[in-house]
Amino acid sequence: MTDQAEMAAVFEALLFASPDPQPEAKLLEAFPEGSREQAREALQTVLARYRADESGARPDRGIVVDRAGGGYRLVTRPDLHSYLRKYFEVAGRSKLSMAALETLAIVAYRQPVTSPEIQDLRGRNSAGVLKTLLERRLIRIAGRKEVVGSPFLYATTRDFLLHFGLRSLSELPPLEEFEETFLAAEEEAPQSELSLAPVDSGDG
Repeated sequence: MTDQAEMAAVFEALLFASPDPQPEAKLLEAFPEGSREQAREALQTVLARYRADESGARPDRGIVVDRAGGGYRLVTRPDLHSYLRKYFEVAGRSKLSMAALETLAIVAYRQPVTSPEIQDLRGRNSAGVLKTLLERRLIRIAGRKEVVGSPFLYATTRDFLLHFGLRSLSELPPLEEFEETFLAAEEEAPQSELSLAPVDSGDG
């Protein structure tokens, strides 16, 4: 029988590797039904190990557990996001353009959303901007819509949350505050931090 320490290690690995929040019931399915109670205790050990305080901080760890979307996930500590941006961003490229911000806002608030739907809302072709946002890993393809032509559905990524210092999509500001909030985030970062490759559609 798997001991509790190994179970805890399995749960830690599952949470680390999962891109989306994992419900407790789903995590427990990793072990036979007869050992679920022991597994539940092991999971609680892992959650306690990474649980942050009320402010979202955990001074001794850079990773904390976040409960969102009906499940658990491991995320970077919110107060460390500025260090992560500085470390991972590639220097020498331009900031997000207004076209990119506009398109990103539509995806963030309407997701999952198709390219034709984005085009209808923007009043212009967004193919080039979407390509750039995909390359920048701020959005992802989340499947296809079951309509004629089966267009791709777009949604935001974990990198999108990190880029703007959000713990989850529930922290998105009201739509009318988006432009002010996200432009402020752009202005606070050095030119080398928030980067996008040039958009080839002419409006990016």
